[in-house]
Amino acid sequence: MPDYDFQSDHRPFSRVLDDIGAKDDPKLYLGELVNAFGERGFGALMVFFGLINAIASPIPGSTTILGAPMLLICLQLVIRRDQLWMPRWALKSSLPRENYRATIGKVRRPLQFVERLSRPRLDFMSSEIAEVVIGVVTTLLTLIVMLPIFGGNLFPSLFVALFGFGLMQRDGVLIGVAWLGVAGFCIFVWAAWELISRLFLASAGWFVSLGDGVQGLFS
Repeated sequence: MPDYDFQSDHRPFSRVLDDIGAKDDPKLYLGELVNAFGERGFGALMVFFGLINAIASPIPGSTTILGAPMLLICLQLVIRRDQLWMPRWALKSSLPRENYRATIGKVRRPLQFVERLSRPRLDFMSSEIAEVVIGVVTTLLTLIVMLPIFGGNLFPSLFVALFGFGLMQRDGVLIGVAWLGVAGFCIFVWAAWELISRLFLASAGWFVSLGDGVQGLFS
C-alpha cells in the first residue's frame, strides 16, 4: 500500500473527499482514507461508511460486508480509543477509485450544504460521555445495517453518518438531529411491529374461526 500524507485538518471535509478521488492511482486503499482524515478519523470514517452503506443498501448482502469496518469504528468510540485502529489486512483492502468518485458524486451537493451550515456549538452534545453513548447507539445501528434486510439499512446508515459528521464538526445541533432521527425511527419500527402483530393475530383468529366452522359442518 502506498504511503499517503494528507493534511486534512486545514481543509473542508468535502474537499478532502475530492482530493482523494483526484489521485491517479486506480486503487483506493482504506489506509489512505485513515491517513487522509487524520485526527477526524472516527467521525469522518463514520460519515464515509455511513454514506457508502446508505447508497449500497438496495444491493443484497453489500451492507453485511461494508458494515464490518463501520462496526469496528463505532466499538472503538465506545471504549474511548484516542486513535483509530484498523487491522493491517483491512488497511490494505482497496476499491476502484473510479467507483469511489461515482459514489462521492452522488452525495457531494447535500454534503457541502450541511457543511456550510455546520459549526462547533452545544459542546455537551459531543462531550466524552456523549461520545460513549453515541458509540453504543451507532454500534446497534450498524448491527441493523449488517442484517440482510432489503431497504431496511438506509436510515440506520444515514443516522450513523449524521452522528459522525456532528462529532467531526463538534456540531451539537447535527448530533441532536441525529438523535431525533433515531427516536423517530424507533417509534416507526415499534408502530409497524404493533400493526403487523395485530394483523397477524387477527388473521390467525380468522383462520381458527374458519377451521371451527368447517369442522362444525362435518360434525
